[in-house]
Amino acid sequence: MTRIVHALVKKAFTPVTIMLIPHGNLNALNLRIPVVGLVVCLLMAMVGGGYIVRLAISSLEYRHEHQTMADKVKFYSERFSQWNSTMTALRKVESEFRKIFSLESKEDILRTVDVDNLFIGSIDSPDLEHELKKTIATVGEIKEYLAVQKDIFTATPLGYPADGNISSGYGKRTDPITGLMAFHSGIDISCGRGSDIRATADGVVSHSGWANQSGYVVVIEHGCGFSTVYAHNKSNAVKVGQTVKRGDIIGYVGSTGRSTGPHVHYEVWKDGKSINPYEYLKRRS
Repeated sequence: MTRIVHALVKKAFTPVTIMLIPHGNLNALNLRIPVVGLVVCLLMAMVGGGYIVRLAISSLEYRHEHQTMADKVKFYSERFSQWNSTMTALRKVESEFRKIFSLESKEDILRTVDVDNLFIGSIDSPDLEHELKKTIATVGEIKEYLAVQKDIFTATPLGYPADGNISSGYGKRTDPITGLMAFHSGIDISCGRGSDIRATADGVVSHSGWANQSGYVVVIEHGCGFSTVYAHNKSNAVKVGQTVKRGDIIGYVGSTGRSTGPHVHYEVWKDGKSINPYEYLKRRS
């Protein structure tokens, strides 16, 4: 038994020569290491290689988990941003509705409502999606309705074009110059020469100039089928194509053309037909 052990130990420490032959003219390198040393080196290489492989696998798993976490952070960040935008829009809508409900008349509502604030947008959330979509749809319908009503409101003539009194009404009358019965397509408002004449609705000037018997005339197209005429002006203050707002000065009271004194001849037209301006005078501007 002792001999066997001695023989094994002797073989284990028997040197082994490893020759390394480089390329070129360099000399070969001889390494003499015992068999046991070679075995230990191989074992260490195997253990070290396994550790490196496990480390590489762990690194890949960590990177995957890190990327997954980063994707989740991005997803929830975008979702939070969307929710935050929606809540901000809802607060604007709530504020706008509170303003609307505090007003007393339709004219006040349409004059002050900010239709652009009645917008929520959209949201992709399984929890609140159904109720929010219903709310968004309702607000969208209200927004569209108010937008149409506001367009009609801004296009509808309201109030007097100048400070004064009605001296001649709409319809059949005795012509003050000829003395004959004739149809009067507007009303006459007597006021001081040079007084301001103001647009009674938003619109675009389609005519500004001389028109024979009517003297200096301004015609404004308001949209929604409405247009207005202001005649016998001393002078006009607007040009064709100019955009005007309700209350803007468009001319000055005079007695030009076929006229018996300083006044504004004021007409309201709807869908190509003259209508009695009187009802529109009583509305608040």
